[in-house]
Amino acid sequence: MTSSNDTVRFDIPETMKAWVLDDPGQLRLTQKPVPQPGHSEVLIRIDAIAFCAGDISIITKGPPALIEGGKPFNKNFTPGHEYMGTVVKLGAGVDEFAIGDRVVVEVHYGCGRCERCRAGMYTACLNYGMNYPGHDKGHRANGFTTDGGFCEYAVNHVSTLVHVPEGVGDEEATLIVTAGTAMYALDTLGGLIAGESVVVLGPGAIGLMVTAVAKALGADPVILTGTRDARLALGRKLGADHVVNIRNEDPLEAVRRITGGKGVNYVIEASGDPNSLNVATDMLKRGGKVCLVGFPEEKASVDLAKLIRQHISVFGIRGEGRSATHRVAALVAQKRFDPKLIHTHTFPLDEVPTAFRYSRDRVEDAIKVVVKMRS
Repeated sequence: MTSSNDTVRFDIPETMKAWVLDDPGQLRLTQKPVPQPGHSEVLIRIDAIAFCAGDISIITKGPPALIEGGKPFNKNFTPGHEYMGTVVKLGAGVDEFAIGDRVVVEVHYGCGRCERCRAGMYTACLNYGMNYPGHDKGHRANGFTTDGGFCEYAVNHVSTLVHVPEGVGDEEATLIVTAGTAMYALDTLGGLIAGESVVVLGPGAIGLMVTAVAKALGADPVILTGTRDARLALGRKLGADHVVNIRNEDPLEAVRRITGGKGVNYVIEASGDPNSLNVATDMLKRGGKVCLVGFPEEKASVDLAKLIRQHISVFGIRGEGRSATHRVAALVAQKRFDPKLIHTHTFPLDEVPTAFRYSRDRVEDAIKVVVKMRS
């Protein structure tokens, strides 16, 4: 619901609490100036932010854009990208949102001028990371190339904002971004048609959201594979028709059994297993498609001849392009699935290092760990 700019006011401080990186793995709570919105931007009071595997990588290894450029670990950088909050100040030219609106924020804002951005592929912006003096093409990626959300306030362009559906809580809203990546994976495969079959490899946060979104879009059957029974049981609640614990049954044989030997239309790889593309290829029908979402830490050996013989298409995605987050928000508003099922732990802003440890080490089988700024 949009609030009236004439009746809602927020007291905005000059400085804010913010967690920053020192050496790899070290987080420090400090004070930073509250940023000010420019043209087509708004200032957001961050209400909640979820930890993602990407945050863990950045906190332990450094922002990828800086490391890829050969620059040193960026001290004083604020990580975090899966956040939501309340609009508290409008920049010039903003009429799409009003002060008091609750919004969830997409990670990426592309340059808007390269061929990828013009095609809606702003998560693959050709000017990725080009946002420093002398080379500023306007690209931003919250918590990757620009300061992120483990703080109290952030500035975002209106193009990255999605209204939080009525009745959706703060913790649940942060997960819309996670589900947006799931939607983008299915979009990239060409758009799932009701009745088509899907295998999801890996019941992490993304894999579970792929399961939920695929089922909400009418996929049949949806098959989820993994190694942890508790995660697989959660996948059942989110819409999986079949779950396969690969410690107990060969996943390829299980897919053949479930599909009567036919194979499936699509496989979404969300586990990060470097051998998973070969596994996915064997699960597919001829002419099937696989989308890689998980990030392997090792290089993979792939049977390319099999891909050619079987007419298999392989895609890779990063993040939540083509406004996928807006479509996910619509599914959440329609209660087509319940993202808060994957929210397992909540911590206050002062305990971000503890939240980081829970997420990194999967303490108490943590899936989505949320930092909430206020009760």
